Amino acid sequence: MRIYSFEKLDTWQKARIFRKEIYILIRKFPKEEIYGLTSQIKRSASSIGDCLAEGSARITAKDKAHYITMAYSSAIETVNHIIGAHDLEYIEEEEYIAFRLKLDELTNKLNALRNAILKDKA
Repeated sequence: MRIYSFEKLDTWQKARIFRKEIYILIRKFPKEEIYGLTSQIKRSASSIGDCLAEGSARITAKDKAHYITMAYSSAIETVNHIIGAHDLEYIEEEEYIAFRLKLDELTNKLNALRNAILKDKA
């Protein structure tokens, strides 16, 4: 079985774990949110790794960086959803803080990866 380049990225590995943790977290959201916040947070959290995978198949550094930027945007969207879940009292303060810290780490890694790709190809 082939291992693709994105699978070797620490950033993608963290995004993969984060997606799983989000899916576990939202199991306790109210059922009436299944087509609302639950759906949105699943999509944005999944999109982080999806964009990294898709971007890894691009040829130019500029294209790769674009997909990393999209992954970053998805992470920021997920921050917004975490805030909303906390505001609606679907998650406790401790969970909120823990997920914000995980997103901080992911966004920092995404920025570093984007900068490295653009610097390396300059």
